[in-house]
Amino acid sequence: MQLTKGVEQAICIIVILSTQDKNVPLSSNEISRRLEVSPSYLKKIIRKLVVKQIITSVPGNNGGLSLAKSVDKIKNLEIIEAMEGPISMFPDTGLIEKAFKDGEYAEKGMDVLRRMFSQADELLMEFFSRQTVADLLKESFGTTDIPTLNWNSASLSEVLRKKKGEKE
Repeated sequence: MQLTKGVEQAICIIVILSTQDKNVPLSSNEISRRLEVSPSYLKKIIRKLVVKQIITSVPGNNGGLSLAKSVDKIKNLEIIEAMEGPISMFPDTGLIEKAFKDGEYAEKGMDVLRRMFSQADELLMEFFSRQTVADLLKESFGTTDIPTLNWNSASLSEVLRKKKGEKE
């Protein structure tokens, strides 16, 4: 199973909004420019994140995107499911039943496969629901403080280099 590139882009959007100065709106066009992705495709991703109440979108000149809740509350599972729908690895097309028509073990085999993949789905959901966006950001930055910046005029690298220089 491989997730679509939309999951990666959604994660990047969340990371950008997680570090964006809360007092400064950030437009989808700026995010699109930063990620070098199509504005129209990015808006489809943003829409999915808005519908799942992970981010909010305020239209207008003073509008923009922001997180709908704290990064400590956003589970990675929410982002994945916003983009991909519920985790379900097994397509369950009934092919085994077709292959073993009137076979004594076809139904039992399907039950075994369904149960195995269902358990795997549950393990994945449990794993992704234990981690928040804040956990990943703190681990990535090697700090308990998530940096903030104005993405309209700075980059994360610039801000982190500046903070590192101030500490030394």
